[in-house]
Order: sequence, then C-alpha cells, then structure tokens
Amino acid sequence: MKLIKWILVAIVLLVALPVIYITLIFDPNDFKPMLVDEVKKQTGRELEISEPLSWQLFPSIGIRLAGVSLSNPQGFSESQMMAVNEVVAEVKLLPLLSRDVQIDQLKIDGAKLTLITTKDGRTSFDGLSKGGDKAPKAETTEGSGPGLSAIAIGGISITDTGITLIDEAAGSRQEFTLESLTLGEFTPGKATPLEISFRADTPDVKLGGEGSATLTVNYALNALDLAGFKLALDAKGASLPKGEVKVLFNGGVKADLAAQTASLAVDSLKVMDVEGKGSIDANYGRKVPQVKVKLALGAIDVDALLGTDKADKAADAKAKGNESAQSAQTEPDLTGMKAVDATLDLSIASVKVSGLSTQDWKLKANLNGGVLKVDELSAGLYGGKLSASASLDGRKKVASYSFNKVISGVQIQPLLKDAAEVDLLAGTANFNIQGKGVGLVPERAKQNLVANGKFEVADGALYGVNVPQMIRGAQAKLKGDLSTEGNVEQKTDFSSLTGSIAIANGKANNPDLLMLSPLLRISGNGGADLLAETLDYKLSTKVVGSLEGQGGNTALSGVDIPLAISGSFTEPKFALDTEALMKGQLKQETDKLKDKLKDSLFNKLGGK
Repeated sequence: MKLIKWILVAIVLLVALPVIYITLIFDPNDFKPMLVDEVKKQTGRELEISEPLSWQLFPSIGIRLAGVSLSNPQGFSESQMMAVNEVVAEVKLLPLLSRDVQIDQLKIDGAKLTLITTKDGRTSFDGLSKGGDKAPKAETTEGSGPGLSAIAIGGISITDTGITLIDEAAGSRQEFTLESLTLGEFTPGKATPLEISFRADTPDVKLGGEGSATLTVNYALNALDLAGFKLALDAKGASLPKGEVKVLFNGGVKADLAAQTASLAVDSLKVMDVEGKGSIDANYGRKVPQVKVKLALGAIDVDALLGTDKADKAADAKAKGNESAQSAQTEPDLTGMKAVDATLDLSIASVKVSGLSTQDWKLKANLNGGVLKVDELSAGLYGGKLSASASLDGRKKVASYSFNKVISGVQIQPLLKDAAEVDLLAGTANFNIQGKGVGLVPERAKQNLVANGKFEVADGALYGVNVPQMIRGAQAKLKGDLSTEGNVEQKTDFSSLTGSIAIANGKANNPDLLMLSPLLRISGNGGADLLAETLDYKLSTKVVGSLEGQGGNTALSGVDIPLAISGSFTEPKFALDTEALMKGQLKQETDKLKDKLKDSLFNKLGGK
C-alpha cells in the first residue's frame, strides 16, 4: 500500500512541479514586445497591451487580458479599430484529460469594435489579410478525432460590448451595444437563466431593450429552447409613429439545427396599444423554406397609432404627391416571393384607418411558388359584411392578379363619410365584382383592369341634388315664375338603385342604371373614367307620381326629362335638359287641348 501511495504522490509531483515552475518562472509579458512587433510587421497596425498579462495553469488554465487595443489604418477618423477593457477565461485542467470541458468563468468587458468606411472607399479591414498561398484545408474523415464527452460553464458575463459602424461617404454613424449578457451555470440538458440588455443608436432611431429567458441546450449542442422569454423594446425617433414605439413580448423560442426547424410562440404581444398572440413556425431545411404564421390581434386604431387626423394626412399627402407619383411609375419586383412558401392565418378584432371602421377581420392566405392566394378575407363593415378572395402572381417581372369581392348589407352613407368625407349616397348596399389585371402601378392597374359586377342600393337617397325640385323649378321658369321654393334639402329619395358595371381600358361602363321611387323613375346609362376620375351619365327622368312628397305641390306626371351627370367623383354635377322639359310640357298641354276639343266635338254631335 505504501508503494502505491508513493507512486501516486510521484505522479502528482511530476505533473504539479512543471506547472508550478512554468507558472512561477515563465512570464508571458516577456513576449509582449515580440507580439506587438509582429502585428506591426504583418498589418502596419499598432497593437497595445497596456496592462500586464496574467495566467495560471493549475487547477485551472486561465488567462486575463486587459487594456488591449488595435489601431485603425493611419489617417482614419477613429484611432482604434478594436479595444478590450478586460477578458478573463478559466478552464479546469484535469477534466480536459477525459475530454470534459469545464469552464469556470468567461468574462468580457468593454470590448469595442469600430469599423469605418472612408469617403474614398477604404475600410478598417484593409491590410489585415496578406496575399499569398491559401492554407490547405484540413482533411477530415469520420472518427478523425475524439469529440467532447461533456461541457459545463460556471457562468458567462459580457458587459459594455459593442460595434460602431461609420460610413463617411453617407455621413452616417450606427452604434450597437450589448450592455450586459449573463448566463448562469450551464450544463447541456439543464435549464439555465439568461438575461440580456442592449441598445442601438442609428441616425433615425434609438432603441433600447432588455430580456430574460431560461435556456436549455441538448447534449448534442444542436438544439435550444428559450422558455419564458420576456422582451421589452423601446424605440424613439422622429420617423416613428408619435415618435416612440414600445413592444412587450412574452413567449418562447425553439430551434433544432439538425432538423433545421425553428418556432416562435407568442403567448402575448403588445406593440403600442395593439395586443395579440399566436405562433410562427419555420422549416428552413427544405429546398424552399416554409413558414407558418398564426396571429390573433385585438383592436387596431391606425389613426391613433400614427397620431394624425384627416387634415394632417391631407397635408402630408400633398407634400409627398410628387415623390409618390414618381415612385409609383415603377412596378414592384415581386419575384422574391418565390424564395419562401408560407401560410397565414390572421384575425383582427377591429381596424380603424383613415376614419374607416371595420370589425372581425379574418384572413387566410398561402404563398407557394411565387403565387399568393387569399382563400378568405372577410370583415364586418358598417352593418354589413365584406367577403373576398384573390390571387397575386409574382413570378413574372410585372405581377398579375385576380379577385372576387362581395359586399352585402352595408350602410353606404356612413362608409362614404368616414372613408372619403363624401355625403353623396345613402342606403343599404349590396355589391359584387369579379376581375383580373396586370400591373400594380396605380395608373397601369386602372388601365389594365378587366372586371364585371352588379350593385343594388335599397331604401336610400342621392345627396347633393333634389331632382323633383329641379323639375318643378325648371317648369315654373318656363311659365314665367322666377320665384324660388326657399330652403329645400338637396336630396333625392329612392326605394332602389340597381345596375351592372363592366370595367375595361380604364373605363367603367354602367349600361342599365335604374332608380325607382314613388315619385320618380330614373334610368339610363353612363360610366366613369377611372384615370381622370370623372363621370358621364345620360339619364331619363320620368315623374310617376305627385312631386308633393319632396317639398312641392305641383303635379307633373308622364313627362320624360333627360338628366345629365358629369364632374368628378367627389364633386358630381347634375343638370336637367330644360328644352326637353319644355317639349314635354308643351306635349302635355297639347294633349290636354286635344282631349278638350274631342270632348267638345263629341258633345256638339250629341254624344253623351
């Protein structure tokens, strides 16, 4: 036993004595001048190590570097390309003999990287790589080297570490800083607490964020699980809605490098005042990556989020008109849609945008091979419902599309008021249209759109014109009565307004407009120029009852009067054909005179 004991002591001494000797006698600082000179020789840069190097070999292999910096090329605006305040790394020695890596600690503090691109195109990396023969690739064969049997980390701490990007030609400076990252005691297969805080400063946005999660990595080190992931972001900048956007996220992240899959569980999400939940799953191991998105969002008030009213938006639209018109001449390149296949299942409680209020949005769509298909798009719309399906083909340089839209039971007056501040039409509207086209630039889309549809508006009114009053006024003037009826509401009531519509070559044709009411019957045809946004209708107006119902007591029945509608979409103009009215009235008086003559002649002849 004593022999075995002394043999073990001898082995320990054989290992320990050289380690102690090297640790005590060998000073790595002796090599600092050599290292500085070699860096200068190879790169022309200045390497500075301002603090002494310290290291140990037992019981852990450890090293501490502090005050290390590497200069940028001469003449650059920032002298240092890289600077490190302190790096400490310690790995236990004896477990390495059994391929067991146990890191006592890994600490990085104040690591800064400053990358500059000058106006003449030089960069901070210039001169760091010398030319010459490339080193031959190491040949690897199965089983060529033993792998690690285990790995454990006592903790990781990274503080005040970041990168600064300076583009002198663009005059921009961007800074990204990892303020702190701490990872607790880590062992594969076991949950480890993780905390992080960071910030970013760009010319347009300043971003700050912090998060925490529980990290689990499998033994093969190719799959991770971030459970209980909480993230808070605060972005500020003049280009952001109301100058600030706050994001709160709570969920989880999973990634499997072997299966090439990743998933994001959105247990709760709040972006400004918009709340939601859902999931995102990705499979990037396929020839074409596949993404599945399912989201349920609450109320979205775009007007409130953007902090703009209609006057602001009108002024902004006018200011950007020329820029938008110029950019709108270029077709968007959608060929990138082929790079991913995706499915989307989206629901939104309500959406308010530009004053337009909608509810219960549902969208189901899929993207496959560069073709986007909207299988379902529905929403509650002013007492009625919107239902639609559509497709968008982005495989060619100029995209093509098709759609089928149905609107049923919608109260048209509040919709027009909220959407366009137009008080033109009231009633319950039903509308369906199917169409297709090529090109997404607005002018080209209007020109190439081919569509057919039907519309019906029940129990409504046409605002801005009182057709009965126009007829009465014209008739009175023909009789020499130049008096006016006073303040009469400019509105024409109707029980139904129907017609069909055909769109082609930038024109919308309505061949069978028919408006019925107890007082009037208006029929005819016309259309609209979608490019010029103008109207051109030739209608026939016939009085079928007493006009007393709309502010008058004159009876005029059976007279057929042409009515013309022209002007723009937002400011239509209505005009009666007074000549036709006069002819109609003359015919009516002539017919009455004929009837009297017939009656008189009949009476003279003794007929009773």
